[in-house]
Amino acid sequence: MKITFMGAGSTVFARNVIGDCMCAESLRDSVFALYDIDGERLEESRAILEAMREAKGGYGKIECYLGVENRKDALRGATFVINAIQVGLYDPCTIIDFEVPKKYGLRQTIADTLGIGGIMRALRTIPVLEDFARDMEEVCPDALFLNYTNPMAMLSGYMQRYTGVKTVGLCHSVQGCSWGLLHELGLDEYAKGRKELIAGINHMGWLLKIQDKNGNDLYPLIKTKVDEKLADPNFHDKVRLDYIKNFGYYCTESSEHNAEYNMFYIKSKYPELIERFNIPLDEYPRRCVNQIEGWKKEYKELLTSGVKEHNRSGEYASHIMEAVVESKHYQIGGNVLNTGNLITNLPADACVEVPCLVNGYGVQPCHVGPLPVQLAAMNMTNINPQLITIEAAVTRKKEHIYQAAMLDPHTGSELDIDTIKKMVDDLIEAHGDFLPKYH
Repeated sequence: MKITFMGAGSTVFARNVIGDCMCAESLRDSVFALYDIDGERLEESRAILEAMREAKGGYGKIECYLGVENRKDALRGATFVINAIQVGLYDPCTIIDFEVPKKYGLRQTIADTLGIGGIMRALRTIPVLEDFARDMEEVCPDALFLNYTNPMAMLSGYMQRYTGVKTVGLCHSVQGCSWGLLHELGLDEYAKGRKELIAGINHMGWLLKIQDKNGNDLYPLIKTKVDEKLADPNFHDKVRLDYIKNFGYYCTESSEHNAEYNMFYIKSKYPELIERFNIPLDEYPRRCVNQIEGWKKEYKELLTSGVKEHNRSGEYASHIMEAVVESKHYQIGGNVLNTGNLITNLPADACVEVPCLVNGYGVQPCHVGPLPVQLAAMNMTNINPQLITIEAAVTRKKEHIYQAAMLDPHTGSELDIDTIKKMVDDLIEAHGDFLPKYH
């Protein structure tokens, strides 16, 4: 069996996912094909994974494929393809995504999922995924594509609607959602045996139900803790608790993410909200710099002291592959097309995040029904620019980029239409060859 990792220069993540596969008996003897366009980063991943493979008993084989000219060979015959690419990296593209909008007074926190930063990231990534899909349809047409790259809903939605590749989008935020909420509210004793239902869209999936092991609804207890935490100046998950207070439900992704997915919290006319809700503006660039420096230090340590023991993580990827190969059951929160009205009050062409059963037949999404109307409305404010961004990528029409930015809730609430268009033009120019030509 062959497992191909696209963007294997994401060394820490590749180590975790491939390391997880090496912990699974049914996966450990696979050929692990590593693909990247950066030779130095690819070699770092190869060195780490080879050492890990030897430490795990020498099962399987590592193969490396560098550059676009070798991409098709990397994919040839794969059973599973893991996608973790970042087109344009932190420098220059993430820097551009933050600094150009800042000139127009538009501030962001993460800018990888929605907002003008998420839109631009999708527009430079979808053309690359189009090339991946064309190769996969030729050399591994039955492979399952596990997408970890953001913006999750836009990229997964594109693959699901416009290619023949079997695709599921995977995110870390579902696994830790309910436990994280209980833990930060001091309710850890209710975590064991808890039951939950999460559905919506990526990074704004809603914790619709949370019950203790005996089936008792925990939301009434949770809501008694909200005001105290919102008043605590040192508490950082305030946006999501404010969601509970005003919309009735908690959501999957962090408050620094959700601060920029709406028109409520980052407002130039209300600067006091930044401190009140502990919103970390420019958080992602800081995180990137720290991660780059941290990895350089860690890699040097690994070269001198050797690879540490890897214990299987909670990442979905290896568990999905194991469930398919062994034809056993495993449940995930997956990003899939809303075909068959999985969520009945969201559009059929939206990419939604719902419970999915994985077995020998692949990923089977589960019907959820309607979301509470206010939650569906919140999701729609994000789905609208997501769908229009995909339309822009497919048609190459600049007017759709303008429209996606205009309908983005944060961008549209801060800037007028003419300013939005000028900002988009400046972003397109700054990204240069990282974007295709638009007309």
